[in-house]
Amino acid sequence: MTTPPANTTPPTGATAAVDEHIAQRRTRIDQIDQAIVALLGERATTAQAIGALKGAAPVYRPEREAQVLAAAEAGERGPLSPEAIRRVFVEIISACRGLERTSRVAYLGPRGTFSEMAVVQHFGSSVEAQSLPSIDDVVRAVESGAADFAMVPVENSTEGAIGRSLDLMLQTPLRACGEVIVRVRQNFMTREAAVASVTKVYSHAQSLAQCHGWLSRHLPAAERIAVSSNAEAARMASCEPGTAAIGPAIAASHYGLAILAPNIEDESTNRTRFLVLGNQDAAPSGRDRTSLVMSAHNRPGAVHALLSPFAEAGVSMSRIESRPARTSTWEYYFFIDIEGHRNDPPVAQALARLEGQAPFLKVIGSYPATPGPVASQATVSPETPR
Repeated sequence: MTTPPANTTPPTGATAAVDEHIAQRRTRIDQIDQAIVALLGERATTAQAIGALKGAAPVYRPEREAQVLAAAEAGERGPLSPEAIRRVFVEIISACRGLERTSRVAYLGPRGTFSEMAVVQHFGSSVEAQSLPSIDDVVRAVESGAADFAMVPVENSTEGAIGRSLDLMLQTPLRACGEVIVRVRQNFMTREAAVASVTKVYSHAQSLAQCHGWLSRHLPAAERIAVSSNAEAARMASCEPGTAAIGPAIAASHYGLAILAPNIEDESTNRTRFLVLGNQDAAPSGRDRTSLVMSAHNRPGAVHALLSPFAEAGVSMSRIESRPARTSTWEYYFFIDIEGHRNDPPVAQALARLEGQAPFLKVIGSYPATPGPVASQATVSPETPR
């Protein structure tokens, strides 16, 4: 017979009643969990059957996935937020998609960057994520067949457009088939037990600037050291006592660091927008965006004339960005985002008119639009999204 510890206090009647209620609810949670597992298994089996019927058709269907996520967020979700529901369903979709074939997604590395976060946020964990050293390498990987999709940063809400990405989309035969907007959350991560123990802080220069206020308040005497990326900062902080890094939570996970202070950025609305590039087109989802690039004749009123077809067709333009043409001095390409799918009658009407007016016109792609703010039109370095 086992003797209870001497300091064990017998439960009172009230405590015993609470324990009984907890036990009953835990039993109910276990029953719900088993039901969820059974339904997930049924969903996976059904997805496999659809995959067999599709044959060689693409396993990634961005328009269908967008519709599934929107329906899940709009459902009866109790106290859970739409964002929490989306995260769960992204992983469910990812696991079911992976039963057909594991997609290979190239992104701007190293591991532990916001670009990797964009891959996980959009495709889930059941993909083969390929970290590459430059945006050029990311695009070339898909062009060569080494990867299926490229996760390419195109703009940041506070720093502006990613010029190199725009230049590559002008040249590549790949099409935009998806969009991801990542909230730029900067976290203070370290192996130290307290913030006050840190004497050096590593991060990318832009991240250090974005967290200037927090660092000035909490670590005014600490040395701030700019490195090539937030992921490299996390790696360095993982092996040097008395140091910390600033960067995304995924970097802390990769390098075994504790986040002592989350979300320390001075500007909480900072976001980076990515496009998914591939060799397929997305069908209309019901809430889409189309990206295109065009040139204009070098004469007065030329740009206004090219924008008029959108206004006359009732098509909303959400973004315009100019980039110098490499072929001639003082001539420009105009990168434009419009609301709607290229197959929607108003958009198709506007594009048909543009084809007869613009010296050059390329539709980069139509894809499901992600809810979120549209960024500014300034130009920044390709390092921004790291």
